[in-house]
Amino acid sequence: MNETFIIAHLSDLHLTSLHDIKIRELLNKRIYGYIKWKLRRGAEHRGQVLEALIRDLQVTEPDHIAVTGDLTHLGLPREFLKAAELLPSLGPPSKVTVIPGNHDIYVSTDWDSTFGLWTDYMISDVAHLRDQAGTNSRSTFPSLRIRGLAALIGVCTARPSAPLLAVGSIGQAQLQELEKTLVEAGRQRLFRIVLVHHPPVYGTVNWRKRLTDGSAFRSVLARCGAELILHGHAHRSSLRQFQTPTGWSPAVGVPSASSLGLKPWRRARYHLYRVTKAGDAWKVVMSVRGYSPMEESFAHETEKQLTISQPAN
Repeated sequence: MNETFIIAHLSDLHLTSLHDIKIRELLNKRIYGYIKWKLRRGAEHRGQVLEALIRDLQVTEPDHIAVTGDLTHLGLPREFLKAAELLPSLGPPSKVTVIPGNHDIYVSTDWDSTFGLWTDYMISDVAHLRDQAGTNSRSTFPSLRIRGLAALIGVCTARPSAPLLAVGSIGQAQLQELEKTLVEAGRQRLFRIVLVHHPPVYGTVNWRKRLTDGSAFRSVLARCGAELILHGHAHRSSLRQFQTPTGWSPAVGVPSASSLGLKPWRRARYHLYRVTKAGDAWKVVMSVRGYSPMEESFAHETEKQLTISQPAN
């Protein structure tokens, strides 16, 4: 009998409110993000696009929703609160998984007033929690949530970086835990979906926005396998392949979920993945739903069947 799991992937919401920002909050790297917002991004990321997205998700009704980072723009506590108020409109924590992005941690911040507000959407299932989970990003990730035939594995690449850089890193400790998680989920014959903000495949973004330990990350994937990687960060659609023990698997990126689309290829989109298991074989169909400024709504654009590495016999 066939089993099916439908997951929606969206990213890079860039929620913000700058009308009451204090000068002292900008006396660090945030000043660069503030200037970009005033010059360009404030016209690009619009609340009405997110409202249309939420309405569309209520129609498509995926089994689960993955949000791969940059929910905020400057990583300010008030932006974290704004995101925390929006997340329930996507669904309860059991149906929505969140990982951080580089904009969520422009500078080091207090956990309780920032990521602590999203804890229920980030932490692993109770059966997989580590002792210190939910106290900081290093102890919370990699996260593991099992939903039906799928293992949702969240990886945190968000770290403060130097001005004019948007790099990310995973770190050795998290990579070691990730390897164990992938192996165990593979042993259980689960469809392993790795959620990560920065693109894992070299060349998807330029060096200023790269994953600094991407080579080590790809080595883990090459040893352990993963059926699908979902990422954000690039603000455009991308489909790359990475090597696994049983063949090639896709790494797929989406544009910003809030982008009005001053450039059409950067217009807001989200992806729906219909994962079906028949025996030991996986079938994955990806549907792209894009925002129409004229209609102020999302609609089906394209559909593609993805080539997925099959479990070893």
